[in-house]
This record gives sequence, C-alpha cells and structure tokens, in this order.
Amino acid sequence: MTRYIARRLLASIPALLGITLVTFLLMHATAGSFLPGLELNPNLRPEDIQRIRQNLGLDEPLSVQYWRWLTGLLRGDFGSSILNGRPVLGAILERLPNTLLLTGTALVIGVGLSVPFGIIGAVRRGWTDNLLTFLSVIGVSLPAFWLGLLLILVFSITFNRLGWPWLPSAGATSAVGGGDLLDRAKHLIMPAVTLAFINLAIWSRFTRSAMLEALSQDYVRTARAKGMNERRVVYVHSLRNAVLPLVTLVGLELPALVGGGAIVEVVFSWPGIGRLALETALQYDFTMVLGLTTFTGILVIAGNLLADMLYALLDPRIRYR
Repeated sequence: MTRYIARRLLASIPALLGITLVTFLLMHATAGSFLPGLELNPNLRPEDIQRIRQNLGLDEPLSVQYWRWLTGLLRGDFGSSILNGRPVLGAILERLPNTLLLTGTALVIGVGLSVPFGIIGAVRRGWTDNLLTFLSVIGVSLPAFWLGLLLILVFSITFNRLGWPWLPSAGATSAVGGGDLLDRAKHLIMPAVTLAFINLAIWSRFTRSAMLEALSQDYVRTARAKGMNERRVVYVHSLRNAVLPLVTLVGLELPALVGGGAIVEVVFSWPGIGRLALETALQYDFTMVLGLTTFTGILVIAGNLLADMLYALLDPRIRYR
C-alpha cells in the first residue's frame, strides 16, 4: 500500500504542473498586467505604474514569472497577494476550517441519507421508489443558489416576520454574542443542507442502482435459499458490495463539494475558501487564484487516493502492490 501511494503521488506531479501552467496563462490572458484599475487611476503617473510592475516582477517574461512562482511553491511558499501583500497560504489556512466544516457536514448529511434512501428504493419497489425518484429529479434540477435563497426566504425572513427568529441568513457566527456551539450550528444548518441536497439526489439513485445489482447476484439468491434473514441479506451481504462504487463517487465529489460550496458560501456569506476564490478572481489577484487552484488540485488527488484506500478497507479482495 505504501509503494502504491508513493507511485500515485509521483504520478500526480505532472497533473499539478499542468493545472498551475494553464491557470497561470489564463489569468495572464484575462487580467493583463494583473494590476486592475491602475491605468485608470488619475493619481498615478505612467512611471509610477511601471515602478509597481517592476517591484512585483510583472515586467519580466511569463516563463520567468511562472518559474519563480513554481519554485516558491516547491518550498511551501504559495506567494503573496498582489492587492494587500498577504501570504496566500495563510489566507487559505484561515478560511480552510470553515470550508471543511461546511463540506464535512454536507458530506455526512448526503451519505447518511443517500444510503438508506437507496436501500429503501431498491427493496421497496412501487410508490415508495417512485416518490424517492421524483424527489431525486427535483434535487438534481434545483440550482444551489436558488435553493439557498429559498431557504433564506422561508426560514429567515418569513419566520422572523412571524416572530419566530429561527435560523440566521448569513455568516458563520453572530456579530454580537455569538461563536458558541449552538450559534455556529444555527448558521451551519442552511448552507450545509443546500450543499448536501443536490449530492443526496445523485448518491441515493446511485446507491439504489448498485443495490439492485447486488440483490440480483447468485450469492444473494444462495443466501436466501439457505433461509438467511432478509435483513442480514440486505444489510450485510448486499450493502457491503453495493457501497463500494459509492465510495469512488464520493471521493471524486470531494473537490466538487469545495467548488460547489463557493456558490453556497457566497449566498450565505460563509467565510470559506470558495468565497475567497470568487472574491480574489473578481479582483484579478492572480497569485491568490493560483494558490487556490493548486490547493483544489491537491484536494482532487487526495480525494482519489482516499477512495482507493477505503476500497481496500471495505473489500479484502483488493490489494495494491
């Protein structure tokens, strides 16, 4: 297993290099000099703008700029923000706990509900399965930002007008007297449910299909022929094999949760790295965008590697050499 992990990490280096190079070129093509608005500032003379570009190294060729940033990245230096000079890695690590809390809660809700919903849909064919299918279609069709705004309208605005201050609509904590566990939980509920709802619809249908395939296997028919309890057939023999493809799907969706969380973080003003990525991209802060893109690429590789390791733990027949 150790050698397999080492090979996977080595194979991920070209992918990370490609991600950084493509992002760097796209940012340069979009942002130009990476100094938005300086040319339009009447208080800055052309020689002042040129001096700022020289201090930031933006007057050098693209290859030199990219190589300087890449070598710094190998030393653990993600660079500094062009706008305020703040270290990129420090800004990411400051927002990372909030993003992990949001995505982790959404992941627990999504997996915790999709597995039983998928089992129910596979075992109880008929109106129950049709109802779950209908709800899944709605979940896939709803945009995350629309669902988030709908939840804010119902549970924050409408309930407050009725005199029932239930759930806050923005932020991770209350501005006054907040920060305790209950306060953070209230702020977390709506964004976590919004982020989990779309994945719940997909994962539950995926689990249902995998369960249907597992229940049709010969070993399940043999277990039933021997008089084994139906609950044991479903939850022991079938579910363990049906959950393996779901592990891969969840592992691949971990980076997508962070990316999709950017929209949710903006809607609910949640202080995470997704919101940070959107804000810095709109400001053409290319060093911050490069750092966030590289960090997301690392999440993709880590998610795939975690899925492979869980595969080996759940299925003893799988061995990585």
